[in-house]
Amino acid sequence: MALHKPPTGARVDYEETGLINREMMNRVIGSVIVGACIIGGILRGGVVWDIIASIAALGSLWEMYKLLGSRYRLSRGWGLTGALFMLVTVSMGFSFALTLSILASVSFLVLFTEVIRRESSGQSFALWNVGGTLSGLIYVVLPWSFMILIRAQSTGQIILLTIFLCTWSCDIAAYAVGSRFGQTPFCGNVSPKKSWEGFWAGALASTLCGPALAWFFEFPPMPLLMLGMLCGVAGQLGDLCESVLKREARVKDSGAAIPGHGGFLDRFDSILINSALAFLIIEVIG
Repeated sequence: MALHKPPTGARVDYEETGLINREMMNRVIGSVIVGACIIGGILRGGVVWDIIASIAALGSLWEMYKLLGSRYRLSRGWGLTGALFMLVTVSMGFSFALTLSILASVSFLVLFTEVIRRESSGQSFALWNVGGTLSGLIYVVLPWSFMILIRAQSTGQIILLTIFLCTWSCDIAAYAVGSRFGQTPFCGNVSPKKSWEGFWAGALASTLCGPALAWFFEFPPMPLLMLGMLCGVAGQLGDLCESVLKREARVKDSGAAIPGHGGFLDRFDSILINSALAFLIIEVIG
C-alpha cells in the first residue's frame, strides 16, 4: 500500500507555522528575561541598576559601532573606553560636566589617532571617525547615563518604571494591532511592516499606561499621563531612527544578544529617546 504524502504546499505551511511559533516563543522568553532584569534593577537601584544600565549601554554601543563600521572607519576602542568612563563617573555621583569633558576628550583622541594614521600611511578618516565614534556615545551612552541619574532622584524609581512600562506597552499594542489590522503604511521606506493603525494603538496604550501606574503607585496622575503620551509617540519615532541605521547597514537586526528581539539596540531603541526627553523635562521643570 502506498503511503499518503501531504501536498508540498501543506508541508511548507507547516514549516512556516513552526518557524512563526518558535519566533514568538523566543520573543516571549527574551521579553521575560529583559523585563525581569530591568524591573529588578530599577527596584533595587544603587550599584545593581548602575551595572545593568552600563551593560545595556556598552552592548548597545558595540552594536552601534558594528552598524557604522560597515560603512566607515571607527576608533571603537576609544569610544568604548570613553563610554566606560562616562558611565562610571555618573554612577559615582561626579559632576555631569566631567562626563561631558570625557566626551570632548574622546573626540581629540580620535583626531590624534587620525593624525598618526595620516602621517604613517598618507591617508586618514578623521571626518568619518570623529562623527561615527561620537554619535555612538551621544545616541546610546548619554541616554543610559540619564537613566542612572534619574534613578538616583527621590521619584526616580517611579519615573523609570513608567518610562519602561509605557514604552513596552506601546511596543506590544503597536505590534499586536499593526500585525493584524495594519493597512496604512507608516514610513514604509524605513520600516515596511509599521502601520498608522499600529502607531495609534501603541500611542493609546502608552498614554493609558501612565495614569494606570499613577493609580498603582498612588502618584499624582498628570506627570505620568504626560510621560505616557511622550513615550507613546517619541518612542515609536526612536524605533524608526534605529531602523534607518539598519537599512543603511543592510542588516535585519543590530545583534543577536536577546532571543527573539535581536540585539540590545533593537530592544532599547525606543527607550533611548524617551529617557533623554524625560531627563530634559525633569531638568527644565526642576
